Amino acid sequence: MRAVMIDEFGGPEVLTWREVPTPVPAADEVLVRVAAAGVNRADLLQRQGHYPPPAGAPDWPGLEVSGVVEAIGDQVAGWQVGQRVAALVDGGGYATHVTVPATQLFTVPAGMTLVEAASLPEAVCTVWSNLVSTAHLEAGETLLVHGGAGGVGTIAVQVAVALGARVLVTAGSQDRVDACVALGAAGGFVYKRTDGSSFAEALPDLVREHTDGRGADVVLDVVGAAYLDANLRSLATGGRLVVIGMQQGSRAELDLGRLLTSRASVSGTTLRARPRSEKASIVEAVREHVWPMLEDGRVRTVVHAEVPMQEASRAHELMDSGAVLGKILLVP
Repeated sequence: MRAVMIDEFGGPEVLTWREVPTPVPAADEVLVRVAAAGVNRADLLQRQGHYPPPAGAPDWPGLEVSGVVEAIGDQVAGWQVGQRVAALVDGGGYATHVTVPATQLFTVPAGMTLVEAASLPEAVCTVWSNLVSTAHLEAGETLLVHGGAGGVGTIAVQVAVALGARVLVTAGSQDRVDACVALGAAGGFVYKRTDGSSFAEALPDLVREHTDGRGADVVLDVVGAAYLDANLRSLATGGRLVVIGMQQGSRAELDLGRLLTSRASVSGTTLRARPRSEKASIVEAVREHVWPMLEDGRVRTVVHAEVPMQEASRAHELMDSGAVLGKILLVP
C-alpha cells in the first residue's frame, strides 16, 4: 500500500507519498481500504514533531477516514467485508489502507457520499465528548466556540443548536462569521483586527453585550494560553471552559479568585491519547445521539476541498493558511 510519510519534522514539504507494508488487522480490528481521510490540526502538529502518535499506531498521520471494509479480525462481529464505513483511527489515516478497532467504526449516514463521511469521526467525537460529556451543555444555554469556521467548530455550532443551545463564535473574518450564522449560530466576532487593539481584551465585553450581561455558559477553546483570562472573564456564573487546543500557547496565569467567585470550571481534553475503551464509549454515544442529527439533516458536513492524498503537502499548506472553512479531505 501507499502512505504519506513524515521523513523529518518540519514544514509541509517533508511529507512524502511512498510504499509501506500493508497492515494486518488484529483479532478485534478491521482493515479498511481508504476512500478519504480528514485533515486535522493535530496532523500538522505531528508533522512538526509536537504530537507523536500513541504506542502501536502507525508513524504517519491521519485520525479519521472513510472507506470499505476489506478484511475482518477473528473476534469482530457486526461488520462485513464490503461494508461502507467511517472510522476514528489512532493514526495512519493518510494511506490507502488502515486498520481500525471495530469499536471505532461508523456506518456512513444516509444521503452522504463515502468521501464526505471522512470529515465526521474526529470532529463529531471531539464535539460530543467535550460539549456534552465534559461541559454538560444544556438547552437554553449559551455556547461560545472559538474557531467556529474550522472542522470542529462547524460541527460544534450545529450540534449545539440541535441540542437547543444558543451559539456565538469567533472567526478570522466577517465572511467566516456569516458562514457560521448560516449553520445556526446567533452571531460572532472577528478576531483579526486592523486597528492594533487586543481582541482578547475586548472579548468579555463583546460576549456580555450579546448575552444581556450574563456571559457564556460554556466556552469551547482551541486557542489556549492567549485566551485563558479572556475566556474566564467571558463565562457566566457556573460557566465551564473546555480547552481542546493550544494554538497560541500552553502556559498562562490562572486567576483562581475569578474562578472561585464565578463558580466556574476549567477542563482540558484530548481525544487521540484516550484508551480504546474510552474511545469506544464516545463512538457509541455519537452513534446514538449525533448520527440521527446527520440522518435528518440537523447537522451536515462542511467540506472545503478534496485534495489528492499524494499532494498532502498542499493540503497542509492550505490548512496553515487559515482560509479553510470546515474540512479538507485527502483522497487516494
